[in-house]
Amino acid sequence: MSLLALDDVHVHFATAGGLVRAVNGVSLELAVGETLGLVGESGCGKSTLGKAIVKLVPIAGGAIVVDGVDMAPLTGERLAEMRRKVQMIFQDPYGSLNPRSPVGRSVAQPLLVAGWKKDAAAARVDTLLGWVGLPADAKQRYPHEFSGGQRQRIGIARALALNPKLIICDEPVSALDVSVRAQVINLLEDLKSEFGVSYLFISHDLSVVEHIADRVAVMYLGTLVEIGGRDQIWRNPQHPYTKALLAAAPIADPKAARARQRTILQGELPSPLDPPPGCPFQSRCPIAEARCRHDKPALRPTADGGLTACHFV
Repeated sequence: MSLLALDDVHVHFATAGGLVRAVNGVSLELAVGETLGLVGESGCGKSTLGKAIVKLVPIAGGAIVVDGVDMAPLTGERLAEMRRKVQMIFQDPYGSLNPRSPVGRSVAQPLLVAGWKKDAAAARVDTLLGWVGLPADAKQRYPHEFSGGQRQRIGIARALALNPKLIICDEPVSALDVSVRAQVINLLEDLKSEFGVSYLFISHDLSVVEHIADRVAVMYLGTLVEIGGRDQIWRNPQHPYTKALLAAAPIADPKAARARQRTILQGELPSPLDPPPGCPFQSRCPIAEARCRHDKPALRPTADGGLTACHFV
């Protein structure tokens, strides 16, 4: 059963230089209880897509359906009700917290907005802080008194406040040290097991995505080029861009790093102001041919059950 369904979603931004097509026709589904990793280079549109799902940025076309409800026409109380089902964890835990408010007030805010009584909200905050491994007296302290990993735990507690069904994790560990990163990832996995929450996990760090994701969607220049199970993506990637991303990812084993095949991308990442015709990856693809310059490939099923947008797969 699909908890999240995106159908041909577009997000555009008007600039002095023209129209930026940040998200350019994305269709995607996320199942109940699933963690879907969304990966790609910086600037590919993955964070913009995450913000569009929670209506922090408007869509220019398509549909976003959460738990069977189309988000586009929702306003006022109906939108507030749907936002209780889908929350977001941001990349910068300090920037997402009010530096002038004690942590307890920040975590309680979504509860109070939803109509909870102060006493009930205060008790809920104690519970939430306990879930993420912070002491109850943390609620009296301010964000600057915590480490980066602790602040991200606070952000997770706030996201869990209203028992959401879906959490958009936008680069939630990219600013953390490696050891702290592992702690936060393990916490997210524990919470998923305990509460059945689903994650859209946005990241450029493939090692993190390999650890946490059930399926992976690969994004390039506002479009999806490959979708597949985690093991399939790592064991047998189909799209040339996916192969290039995996080839560039760090490997702890030096022998394995020397043995793997490298895919060298040519040229610069095109501007979303002026995306290339045909296949969006054709200007950098090592196997591109003439048809790639005018014929955009659609996502098509592959033999191992994934989807790939390439003429030669």
